[in-house]
Amino acid sequence: MNALETQHYAKVRTIFDILHGRAEADLLIKNLNILDVHGETVYQGSILVHDKRIVALSPDESILKVREVFDGEGLYAIPGLIDAHIHFESQLAHPTALAEAMVPCGTTTIYAECLDLLSAAGEEGVEAATALFKDHDKLPYRLFAFAPGKKTAAHVTQAVLQMEPVIGLGEFEHFTYSSGDDDDFRKAAWVRAKGGFMNGHWGVTALSDMVLNYLPAIGVSNNHDVWNEDDIEKSIRYGFPTHIKFGVGSAEVIKVLLRAIVDRKWPTDNFMLCTDNISVERLLKSGHMDWIIGVCADMGINPIHAIKMATYNTARSFHMEDQIGSLTPGKFADIVLTDSLSRINPRYVFKDGELVAKDRKLLKNAEIDYSGMCKAGVPGLDTLRAEQLDIVPLEISADGTQAKVYLFDVYGRGHARFFQEVWVPYRDGQVVPELDGVRYSRISVVQRYPRGERHVVNGLFKGVSIDRGAVATFWPAPKPYFVAIGNDSAEMCHCLKQVDGYSGACVVTENLQQKAVMPLEIYGVMANMTVAELTAAAGAIDAALEEMGNRNEGEPVVNKLLSLFISLHRFRFMA
Repeated sequence: MNALETQHYAKVRTIFDILHGRAEADLLIKNLNILDVHGETVYQGSILVHDKRIVALSPDESILKVREVFDGEGLYAIPGLIDAHIHFESQLAHPTALAEAMVPCGTTTIYAECLDLLSAAGEEGVEAATALFKDHDKLPYRLFAFAPGKKTAAHVTQAVLQMEPVIGLGEFEHFTYSSGDDDDFRKAAWVRAKGGFMNGHWGVTALSDMVLNYLPAIGVSNNHDVWNEDDIEKSIRYGFPTHIKFGVGSAEVIKVLLRAIVDRKWPTDNFMLCTDNISVERLLKSGHMDWIIGVCADMGINPIHAIKMATYNTARSFHMEDQIGSLTPGKFADIVLTDSLSRINPRYVFKDGELVAKDRKLLKNAEIDYSGMCKAGVPGLDTLRAEQLDIVPLEISADGTQAKVYLFDVYGRGHARFFQEVWVPYRDGQVVPELDGVRYSRISVVQRYPRGERHVVNGLFKGVSIDRGAVATFWPAPKPYFVAIGNDSAEMCHCLKQVDGYSGACVVTENLQQKAVMPLEIYGVMANMTVAELTAAAGAIDAALEEMGNRNEGEPVVNKLLSLFISLHRFRFMA
């Protein structure tokens, strides 16, 4: 036998000897109520672990030799939870900081996009990917990643496809794949040749039937961009394993989708759960997949089915049900112990048979230094003038008393209400930022590095109320743009220029003085901070705004503003 065959021969013999009491296993977790995701039942038993994997269910303890015994306290044992689709740089935390917030929620596996970071890195995209994935196997969660399907040069995608832990191609750009872009053809060819997966993207009812046929025909593996009942119906009819997503700004959509699944009695085997993007604050306050399972149960989904949507269904979709997603012999020992199935409370979290979190506290993390990914800012706003941020009406009424302007809604992402053209009062040649008696803040979307005339879009903003001062942030991908929220053009201009001194940041100003700053030094999209530092910085932004009399509800302001860039790009508000 060759070396590899000899290695596997030893593993096979060891498992045989463990089960016959002649060799020592690593761990026995006793006194459990084990969820069988295949039979959708719960039974009393124990789980035997060796070499990172489950080797037996309810073994004969009278002959067993084991190094460690763990009392499961009569808790339910469920498979480690899986996020089927997350942009794991979009929540601003680097991979080890993400572990601090996410793993204690019971999440042991993520399928992750990294396109924003690699797009922000530009020609350094390959270098950035190498640094991002460094020592990924030491993380207390299992990471499977996707090379960028959009926002990056094709050669970057090609190189990243060859890296570990990359298993396929991330979401395509709707505006290019639906028009026949040659780079998209090449990217699809590369991943097909590799035998990898392709992530689907865009609400399917927005596509013509012919384009919708194109996606599964070329091998797109799933669809995570459904927004209503019609989207779901088409997505599953065309054979897409369909993700129900719980990202920033999607609360209304979540309920619509789950209600449709319950009312239409669609088999839940068609569905997986994902976040798409989620703030660290929500992870810490509400949870991750554990919280989403609870939402599903509240909306009428059978709790066991909801757990399968966050475990086995996803593993099967990515052809990894032989490794993860169930508590059966041969699978990795990714195990969550909880006192409830309808309201997951991860008391203990095991990854590879090692206890990595207890009572929502991380016990083990990788030590990885990401400081080499930090970049200095390259300013581009020297020539920006305050008057460029004034709202210029799209149209003025015949009697000169009203102006048509844009109204952007931070919670309208992904559907028509993200932006509207609305009529507001127009007095003395000035737009009055008021609609139906409600006063709104202003928003400016500003290009960082103009070629010729700088592109600026101004309008009203629904989502953060700014009575005085300003808040601004920046996102470099796919195009470097700022957003600023405020009521005074001079203050907003000053705030933008404060952000311009960083590779990326969120800044609050009042009376032309900086009040709070949250640097995003890793290519302008991630903070080189621990979770405690990250949440403190985001909290300082909110606190500074509150001290100035401004109001915010829900997600931190920084996450709300950064989520805007997805829709600003989608609806073509970036030049």
